[in-house]
Amino acid sequence: MAFLRLGSKSEIFHREGHTWVCTSGLPSDICINTGEMSFNLHKFPLLSRSGLLEKLIEEYSNGEGSSLNLRLDDIPGGAKAFELISKFCYGVRMELTAYNIVSVRCAAEYLRMTEDYGDGNLVMQAEAFLNEVLGNWSDSVRALEACEEVMPQAEELHIVSRCIESLATKASTDPSLFSRPSSGRETRPSPEDSGLWNGISTATKTQHTGEDWWYQDVSFLSLLLYRRLILAIESRGLRPETIAASVVHYARRYLPLMNRQSSFDDVNSTVTNMPNTCEADQRALLEEIVGLLPNKKGVTSTKFLIRLLRIAMVLHTSPSCRENLEMRVGAQLDQASLVDLLIPNMGYSETLYDVDCVQRILDHFMLVQQAAALATPPGIAEEGQIMKGSPDSLTPITMVANLIDAFLAEVASDVNFKLPKFEALAATIPDYARPVDDGLYHAIDVYMKTHYWIADGEREQLCRLMNCQKLSLEASTHAAQNERLPLRVIVQVLFFEQLRLRTSISGWFFVSDNLENSQNQINSAAAQQQRDNGGDDDVKQRVSELEKDCSSMKEEIQKLMKTKRSWRNFTRRLGFNRKSNSCCPKGPKASKLRAVAPSSGNRQQNSEKIEVVPPETLKVN
Repeated sequence: MAFLRLGSKSEIFHREGHTWVCTSGLPSDICINTGEMSFNLHKFPLLSRSGLLEKLIEEYSNGEGSSLNLRLDDIPGGAKAFELISKFCYGVRMELTAYNIVSVRCAAEYLRMTEDYGDGNLVMQAEAFLNEVLGNWSDSVRALEACEEVMPQAEELHIVSRCIESLATKASTDPSLFSRPSSGRETRPSPEDSGLWNGISTATKTQHTGEDWWYQDVSFLSLLLYRRLILAIESRGLRPETIAASVVHYARRYLPLMNRQSSFDDVNSTVTNMPNTCEADQRALLEEIVGLLPNKKGVTSTKFLIRLLRIAMVLHTSPSCRENLEMRVGAQLDQASLVDLLIPNMGYSETLYDVDCVQRILDHFMLVQQAAALATPPGIAEEGQIMKGSPDSLTPITMVANLIDAFLAEVASDVNFKLPKFEALAATIPDYARPVDDGLYHAIDVYMKTHYWIADGEREQLCRLMNCQKLSLEASTHAAQNERLPLRVIVQVLFFEQLRLRTSISGWFFVSDNLENSQNQINSAAAQQQRDNGGDDDVKQRVSELEKDCSSMKEEIQKLMKTKRSWRNFTRRLGFNRKSNSCCPKGPKASKLRAVAPSSGNRQQNSEKIEVVPPETLKVN
């Protein structure tokens, strides 16, 4: 840390309670009161260095030899600063450091200690030392902190702006290019960094070599100074990711709720036990932090933004602050996890989690996706790509679709979760965003299991949200046996499984025919090549490779035929080959399978033919 020693005389001041007494041998003829402290001094050393004290002494003096009593309550820095100024006037040894230079510089300006009242006066020497302090990172931080005690005078003398400019310049450059202690802040270590090893303090051994080397130092600043510093750093083109990381570090230091896991039990107690002044300060701090976060998408983690949103709900911040956070989360919702979206409900809603907040976040995400799709040049995107999204934009929206389906399955067990809100949240996701509807089917099944009292019409309406064609084999098997589903949905599931089975069987025989033709062609080609080029090694090698390929394809066909027989047994167990004797009078009837007698022809025609009858054409017996 930089320092400057002034004066050469030994100490002649001593303190008696709230009074400083000069023991120079001469009786005191002036008493200057500053706050609760009194200084018994002599007129001549003071008026020879200070224009203000010269004026006051001449104005209030009653005559030569008379004692004078003055009050200087407005002096910047108070009694501590005036103590140093008194020693300077008497020529007593004193030391200027980064901690006291700002108050001494402001006090010297207040007392008009310029060159008009002696060469090498305090204003000039303090200004020269201040320039030296601003060349060092740690000293500049300390000087900026000291400005808080004398803010009006420091602003008037442009000390605050000079400190901020110095720090902003250094934070935007390589720390090795200027003087900066490797130990960071030695004087105010955080509790988690303090420790002893064999009696030796390890608090000052931490070294920051990455882009975060300045986060800890500036986190000690007040919110006003920190905000001005961040804006100055941002104006110099520093990466938004670096600025966002610094703001996150600052928020975790001064927002106690950031380090707590909010639950339904401790949220209300936290708000109740928090003093009104503290809650107001925390609310103002949170709103300022939200304003300092860079607007660039992805520079701030979604988990941190949702954490801020939760605290904003607890502290009842302004609606604009909460809306800002919801929009930021919505812009990068694909980076969130299910645990992040389980936001405890702070409003008057009956649900356990804040479904309305998730709905607003999802709406913001869809708006961002639509804007990105419309901004795609028509020459680049093919027809229909704007509506269905490009491959790059499909990945985030598919991730969000899976996330929302998982959220619906989690909150579906809440008995107070209303059906319209479930439908609105599920319908916000477009159909193309879900390659498979298994997650949505699971959420619907959980909802119907919990809300078993809903009417059949509401069950029908709920099941319209999913596409039965996009259910996997496992989900289709479960749905076909699910008694909670309407009969129409079960028929649809079975119908689409029949279509899949028919398509698979047709594909099997098509592959088999092609395989036979390929085998015949290979054999003919091999015989021809042997006749034309008997003994040719290259031809033999090619024929051998082709025969190996044919053998592997035959093995695959045998596996497929085994799968076919298992599917035939599965359809028999479901009763596809017999007519149902009991059915709901008003509900649709299951589809029928009519077996057509085999006829002579190729291999595909000799197979069993399956004719699919759509459910809409069935009549109830």
